[in-house]
Amino acid sequence: MTYTTDMYEGMIAETISINGHGGDAVNTYFARPLGPGPYPAVVLIHHLPGWDELYREFARRYAHHGYLAISPDLYHRSGQGTPDDVAAKVRAEGGAPDDQVVGDIAAAADYIRSLPYSNGKVGVFGTCSGGRHVFLAACRTTAFDAAIECWGGNVVMSQEQLSAAQPVAPIDYTADLSCPLLGLFGADDMSPTPAQVDQHEQALKDHGKDYEFHMYEGTGHGFFYHDRGAYRQEQAVDGWNKIWDFLGRHLSG
Repeated sequence: MTYTTDMYEGMIAETISINGHGGDAVNTYFARPLGPGPYPAVVLIHHLPGWDELYREFARRYAHHGYLAISPDLYHRSGQGTPDDVAAKVRAEGGAPDDQVVGDIAAAADYIRSLPYSNGKVGVFGTCSGGRHVFLAACRTTAFDAAIECWGGNVVMSQEQLSAAQPVAPIDYTADLSCPLLGLFGADDMSPTPAQVDQHEQALKDHGKDYEFHMYEGTGHGFFYHDRGAYRQEQAVDGWNKIWDFLGRHLSG
């Protein structure tokens, strides 16, 4: 959506509850433009620091650009508190189980697609561990029409990194990727490293998948995070512009 100064603009943003994996009630942040629509939708998958203020800002940013935006709290079952405290508890538990995460993400997609002001198209966006979960969900479900993976760590995993909660490396599901994929990465990142991004890309090529990857020089992990030292203004602006272009091509109509 291109903003012009004569447009009406308004949105509603609130915390709601949806039925996630296994029918569990999951706290979810939902932002949408005010108006009849129909609007395309995006499920936002939060990062390892947790279901934090940054992801509420991201949800409102998507709503400002004309998308229904929904962000489930993937750590909801581990208790409530500050995002940092809850995230620390989840890390100590070995991370949220992949099956549970994929179930919550798919449930969020089903919920938002069912709304009367949805156009039926749903994308998925995530950063850091959320980028990993984006790729996992796009491979293990057919819920999405487009996927945006931002510096997803542990898409490529060694045998030693696998666990009961994360038993399969996401890269091993590449053959099942069910929608176009946009990947944004930093050349100075340590997770994923450029070599791991190359391995990820080669798997996509080997399976003939529809994807586009962009590697940004002079930046590392988390370069969208304006509240942290990792923020890189030029690369972040370019990355967001690539997102709007990508989603405009795949979720309109």
